[in-house]
Amino acid sequence: MTEDDDLSRLKAHLRAAPPQPDPNARAAALAAAMASFDWQAEAAATAPEEILPAPQESAAPPRPNSDRPKRSGWLGGVLDMLKNLSLAPTLKGALAGGTALAALAVAVVALGPQLREGPMGFDIADSGEQGAEVMQGDPMAAAVPSPTTRTMPVPVPAPEPIPERAEAKVSAEAAAEPVADMAEAEAFATAEAPAADMAAPAPLTRSRKAVGLAAPTASGGFVPQMEAPPAPLPDTEAFAHADANPVKAVDEAPVSTFSVDVDTAAYAVIRQSLEAGQLPPKEAVRIEEMLNYFPYAYPQPEGEAPFRPDVTVFQTPWNAGTQLVRIGLQGRSAEVAARPALNLVFLVDTSGSMDDPRKLPLLQQALRLVLPQLRETDQVAIVAYAGSAGVVLPPTKATETAKITAALEGLTSGGGTAGEAGLAEAYALAAQMQEAGEVSRVLLATDGDFNLGLSDPEALKGFVAEKRDSGTYLSVLGFGRGNLDDATMQALAQNGNGFAAYIDTLQEARKVLVDQLSGALFPLADDVKVQVEWNPAEVAEYRLIGYETRALAREDFNNDRVDAGEIGAGLQVTALYEVTPVGSAARLTDPLRYGVETAGEKGELGFLRLRWKAPGATDSSLIEAPIPVALSEPDAEARFAAAIAGFGQLLSGEPYLEGWGWQDAIALAEGARGSDPFGYRIEAVNLMRLAASLPR
Repeated sequence: MTEDDDLSRLKAHLRAAPPQPDPNARAAALAAAMASFDWQAEAAATAPEEILPAPQESAAPPRPNSDRPKRSGWLGGVLDMLKNLSLAPTLKGALAGGTALAALAVAVVALGPQLREGPMGFDIADSGEQGAEVMQGDPMAAAVPSPTTRTMPVPVPAPEPIPERAEAKVSAEAAAEPVADMAEAEAFATAEAPAADMAAPAPLTRSRKAVGLAAPTASGGFVPQMEAPPAPLPDTEAFAHADANPVKAVDEAPVSTFSVDVDTAAYAVIRQSLEAGQLPPKEAVRIEEMLNYFPYAYPQPEGEAPFRPDVTVFQTPWNAGTQLVRIGLQGRSAEVAARPALNLVFLVDTSGSMDDPRKLPLLQQALRLVLPQLRETDQVAIVAYAGSAGVVLPPTKATETAKITAALEGLTSGGGTAGEAGLAEAYALAAQMQEAGEVSRVLLATDGDFNLGLSDPEALKGFVAEKRDSGTYLSVLGFGRGNLDDATMQALAQNGNGFAAYIDTLQEARKVLVDQLSGALFPLADDVKVQVEWNPAEVAEYRLIGYETRALAREDFNNDRVDAGEIGAGLQVTALYEVTPVGSAARLTDPLRYGVETAGEKGELGFLRLRWKAPGATDSSLIEAPIPVALSEPDAEARFAAAIAGFGQLLSGEPYLEGWGWQDAIALAEGARGSDPFGYRIEAVNLMRLAASLPR
């Protein structure tokens, strides 16, 4: 038969009239259906405790042929649960209890394509043959997760009617309503069923977002309650701080003693806070570190002395009845060219708290800046510490920059902070590297979060103090905010005969590790102490502005066993006293009724004494100079120092400024910028403007 014949026959059949239904067959089918319905109702009435299989469905499990459609893990479980629910004797109670399950089924069917990934971040995709068989077998069995899912329990039906509960009760009208939105459907699909209806589920491990339930909506669904975002880490910052120096009467306490300080960490912390739009914590303000952040044009020392004092007396800008005495010390810069070979150990904190762009990544960039400043005779080693300490880079010639850079870039953060172990490893490595005539230094880079080993600042001070006698000094670079332990960092640097700096930008890293590297690592004078004896014939009272954490007892000045600060090559130290002349109306203390009048030397405000040691020496040397009474016209250096001192007092809220405010400080600093090749002074002016605009 040809193809044309087949087509002709098909056309003929299509044109023919369709066959009419057989009335007898229709009546027979309807009678069979009614008989089945009557049988089911009678069986439910006579055997209420039995679970009866439907006559049209085989009780045997479906054949496990590969061509049988598979049910996806979670959806298949729901359908099996619905299929195997018991028929209770009272249909009204069963239907009332099963309303929530019916609504659940509607939601699942309507949202099937969108719910390929389950409501709580669980993958409900097909989990394979094993999972399908478990879901289609015993309804009491739990779902078997795929390797990419989390375990989710399958609800177990109870044999008794489901009691009504306000949280899960849903009307039939609400169940028939269309799903309002995806979030409501997900919340509804993950609603907890009543405790009497299912076994207690095992705890869930959420892989993405957790959805909880709030009050039911008007449409019968639930408003999803998203899991709250993780709480921010607690602010655990701790700053080395002491109450501001008070005004002291000269007839009671004529002598003031303190250790010099070349640290700059406080100023950088203040800058970081202000640029973040908030005032710094008052305890973070250390005025001496603000003063010493800036370079000053002091005269170079003459002769063999490693530094030279420079004293200026001028009118206090914020109080017409007092005077400022500025004491400046300039370290000799000629020593830089003749420095000895350097053994530098980078001690890097790689603990979990360093996992922040402002911490470890900035630290790695900062330390790379040091490498071009080193010489062929220098060596570098790297020790990292987290849960345990270890040598990342053994002693390596400074010229092998690629090898050193690769070791720095390979550092990652994680684990606790074994500070004590890291320090011990670094000191041991520095001692191993050192040879006769060389200098060894440990440079610790951290956020100061020492939470393993010696975490108490006093214990760390003792540990570091024991090591400095070997000639290996410790300096500290701080990174990050939030858990910055400035108190521990200050304790380490001060007792390690080093410096403390805070690195908040790469520019700050350049200032500390490039411009000031030689001065920071090669001190000209150790244990430098300052003592001023004020003349009661000229000065009624005084106060030292800053240096609260560097105060020394009067007897410590002559005790060579008492540690003090260092002055490095080319660095300066600046200190300011505010003094009240005898007879000034600005005096805050009353004269003693039974005080002893002391004439003193006319023409001298006081007498300055300086003690210092040559590096490695045990005995100190003494420098003395009188402080003149005569006022001088302050130069730009003195006026800028006064502006910075006022800046610090405004930030810390000290009560001595007599109505002098932010605009006065800004005007004074702006008019005293002088030579500002690096822009540090104009930056300070802008920071004052920021501080003035922020709410108190």
